[in-house]
Parts: sequence; structure tokens; C-alpha cells
Amino acid sequence: MWYGGDGMGWWMLWGGLMMVLFWGGVIALIVWGVQTATRKDAGQAQPPPRADSSPTALDIAKRRYARGDITREEFEQIKTDLEDQ
Repeated sequence: MWYGGDGMGWWMLWGGLMMVLFWGGVIALIVWGVQTATRKDAGQAQPPPRADSSPTALDIAKRRYARGDITREEFEQIKTDLEDQ
């Protein structure tokens, strides 16, 4: 029935190796899970820092002047008006 063998062929070596790899993988997965769960920042995505969300009136005037929406004289007038406030 076993063709002259004792029932343990070369595949037993691979079976033992697969068992070691399987349990090593299970242990590695458990260690990774514990480390991930115990981190301080686990699951907390930090939003990127925002610049001041509301531009000043002078910033708006500078952009309008750069685009060519207003002339230099108009820009200077806006600038002096804002500085007087």
C-alpha cells in the first residue's frame, strides 16, 4: 500500500516548512495589529495647515493690479485709502 515506504515521503519536509511559515505569518499579523492599534495617531488623519483663508483688501487690490483689472493710479489710490483707515 505504501510502496515500500514508511508513510513519510519527501512531502513531509514541505508540510513542516509550511506549518512554520503559516504560524510565523499568524504571529507577525498579530504583532502588526497590536502595534497599529496602540499607536497614538491611529486613525487620526491630520488636515494640512491652512493659510489665512480670508485675503486682506490690499491682497485683493494687488491681485487685481497684477491681472490688469485696475491701473497703477487706481491701485495707489486704493492703497492710500486702506492705509488711512
